[in-house]
Amino acid sequence: MSDSSSPLTRRAALSLLGATGVALALGRAAQAQEMPTSAPGQGTAPSFSGPGPLDTWNGLGPLIALPQKVPLIRLVDRPLLYETPRAYFQSPLTPASAFFVRSNLAIFPTDIDLNTWRLKIEGNVRTPQAFSLAQLTGEFEAVSVNAVMQCTGNSRSRFQPRRPGGQWGNGAMGCATWTGVRLRDLLQKAGVKSGSVQVQFQGLDQGPGAPGSGGAEYKKSLNLSDAVLDECIVAYAMNGQPLPLVNGFPVRLVVPGYFATYWMKTLSFIRILTKPDDNFWMVTAYQQPDNLKGTTTPEAVKAKKVKFRPVGSMPVRSFIVTPDDTVKAPAGLPLNIQGLALSGRGAVTKVEVSTDGGKTWKAARLGENLGKYAFRPWTFAWTPPKPGRYTLAVRATDASGAVQTDQPIWNPSGYLWNTIERQTLTVGQSG
Repeated sequence: MSDSSSPLTRRAALSLLGATGVALALGRAAQAQEMPTSAPGQGTAPSFSGPGPLDTWNGLGPLIALPQKVPLIRLVDRPLLYETPRAYFQSPLTPASAFFVRSNLAIFPTDIDLNTWRLKIEGNVRTPQAFSLAQLTGEFEAVSVNAVMQCTGNSRSRFQPRRPGGQWGNGAMGCATWTGVRLRDLLQKAGVKSGSVQVQFQGLDQGPGAPGSGGAEYKKSLNLSDAVLDECIVAYAMNGQPLPLVNGFPVRLVVPGYFATYWMKTLSFIRILTKPDDNFWMVTAYQQPDNLKGTTTPEAVKAKKVKFRPVGSMPVRSFIVTPDDTVKAPAGLPLNIQGLALSGRGAVTKVEVSTDGGKTWKAARLGENLGKYAFRPWTFAWTPPKPGRYTLAVRATDASGAVQTDQPIWNPSGYLWNTIERQTLTVGQSG
């Protein structure tokens, strides 16, 4: 497995998961408990919360504690949309307890009985399989990969004209060390028969879905010819611990470099198909304009001149994590600007920072390389020369040669945002 990082041994995997003949349950505790602390900007959302005077790094909403999670920013309760606060991105690996939560359907499992749960492989295979968690952890080689999972609609609140859907800020993403079983090993055990074209994944979330959509079960498929299948794992641990239930316990699919729509949580069914998957979640939902950047115009969509295709890999992006908009920096004293960068289309090779709103750029120092699918941390040392308001900006370049730009992005679903991020900083007198 490429980009592996300290894979768990089989014994360690069994140890961390404990006895598998028990149920993990949320029960009534699955109802979110509101914390007395309020998130910044809590209240009625403005008509546009994107760049400009109303800019916020995160989405707007109260801090809510779900079971097994720290307080996260609640955007929607049904289905679950909970965003990771900015402070948790000061490290390239996101704590499992702070990982964002995203469900496509409103009815999610509140308990998993491992005595009866099985991961089934069926369809056009020679030998259908039904694996228990004990079999997955005990009978297959454990592999690990550091990888970013990012919602396709991350930063949707930046779109103008504004698009419907969860109004995410930048926090619908996270990076973890995912440990599990190679997808290819499981498919080999089942034996894929000739005539197969796609592999379909399904979890336990259920409908009703959009009215008339037929989308009451969430299913996603990948072509069997897609090279990403060689990188996929069925993960039972993140950062060395079992997955939180709302993040996919007992196992979820990890598709390094691809948007989270393919990272099926509570993965329970893998099917080998002999014809392309035509379910709602493949041919109607999660579509982008058929170009690499995924951008078009409202006029072109209205005129029905746009061809669409399913979303896939993540474009290059970068973020300023610190300083945030609460910092008041003294003139003449050194300041470290820090953040993260990512790309699903090649390793991040360069990060540049501007302290004058994008007029001039200087190279930042790249931090530890945790793998091409992981967050790449970066820092930039800067001394504000005089008091005033400064606009910081960051842009990244990846191994494919793609560079972030200020070119506006727009599509009907509010997907693939990767425009240059900016942060206003107030600098005062030092004495």
